[in-house]
Amino acid sequence: MSFLDVLLGRRHPPAIGLDISSSSVKLVELGQSASGEYVLERMASEPFEKGWIADGQIEKLDEVADAVRRVVGKSGTKTRNVVMGMPPSAVITKKIVLPAGLREEEMELQVESEANQYIPFSLDEVALDFCVVGPSATSAGDVDVLIAASRKDRVQDRQGLAESAGLKPIVLDVESHASRLAMGRIIAGLPNEGRDALVALFEIGADTTSLKVLRDEELLYDRDQAFGGAQLTQLISRQYGFSFEEAEAKKLSGDLPEDYESGILVPFVDSLSQEIGRALQYFFTSTPHHKVHYVMMAGGTATLPGLKDRVTDLTGFAAMVVNPFEGMQLGPAVRESRVRREAPSYLTACGLAMRRFAQ
Repeated sequence: MSFLDVLLGRRHPPAIGLDISSSSVKLVELGQSASGEYVLERMASEPFEKGWIADGQIEKLDEVADAVRRVVGKSGTKTRNVVMGMPPSAVITKKIVLPAGLREEEMELQVESEANQYIPFSLDEVALDFCVVGPSATSAGDVDVLIAASRKDRVQDRQGLAESAGLKPIVLDVESHASRLAMGRIIAGLPNEGRDALVALFEIGADTTSLKVLRDEELLYDRDQAFGGAQLTQLISRQYGFSFEEAEAKKLSGDLPEDYESGILVPFVDSLSQEIGRALQYFFTSTPHHKVHYVMMAGGTATLPGLKDRVTDLTGFAAMVVNPFEGMQLGPAVRESRVRREAPSYLTACGLAMRRFAQ
C-alpha cells in the first residue's frame, strides 16, 4: 500500500470508498455509465459508539471492524477492494522542488534525503510516498514533488481494520484530499465552471468543524475549530435524560418532544451559525481576502432546518448545502429520498470512491 497512490496517475480496479470518522463509517460505491457519467451504485452508513475512535485513532478495533462488516453487508456490495482515508493530523505533507528528468530510483533517494529534514521520526518508523505535482512555478527546469508520510503504526491500524473486515485496502489517502476531489465536481458546476471563485467549505463533523477555502484547484486556507454536531446531541441528552446514543438516534429520526425545536434546535442553529461567521472573520483578518463567493456546508449537521438561511443572514454570503452526488445517476440499490436526506455527510466517502477513476 502506498500513500497518495492515486495522485501518481494510476487507475485502480473497482473499489469502494470507506470513510471512518469518530461517529460512523460511511461506504460509497461508484460506477460509470456508457457515456462516462458517474453512477452512485451504493451508499450505506453505520454508527459508532462514543470512544471507539478518538482523535483519528482506532481505540476499539474489534467493535469498529464489526461495524465495517455490517455496513458492507448492509450496502450489498460484492466489491472487496477498498480506498480508505487517514485523518490529516496523522499525515505529514510537504511540497519540495527537485530537478526534472530524474529516474524514479534517483527521485526516491532525493525524497528520502529531503524527508529526513521534515519528518520528526526515523524513516524506519514511517510509511512514505511521493508524487510529481508538475513543473515548478518558481524554479525553471525543476518539478514540484509532494511528499506524504505517516507513522507505520497508524497505517497498519487502517490496514488491519480493512483486513479484519474482509476487505483489501488498495489506496490509503488523506481525508481532506478526498473531500477536495469530491468538491471539484461541485465547483465545476458553478457559474463559469467555478473559475476564480473563492469557496469556503465547512465540513461539520461530530466534534470538529474544518474550514477550507478553495480557489480553482488551490487550497488557500485550512483551519479546524472545536465545534460540531455532537454538541447538539449532548444538549438533547442533558435536556431529556437520554444516553448519548439514544439522543443521537432520536436526533436522526426526529423522535423528540414538542419543545425540542424552540428550546434546543433554534438556539443551537443560531450558535453554530455564529461560529461559522467567526471562522470566516478569522480567515479575512489573517489573509488578504475580504470576501468569499460561496459558503458551502457538508456533514450531517449541515442539513439542520434553518441553518443555511441563518448562515446567509449572519455572514452576508450565499450559503448552500453540499450534495457530492449532484448530477450522478442513481443505481437501482439507491433510494433518491435517502440521497436527498443524507448526501452532505458523504462528501469524503464520495471522494474516496472517486479515486478509482483518477487518471
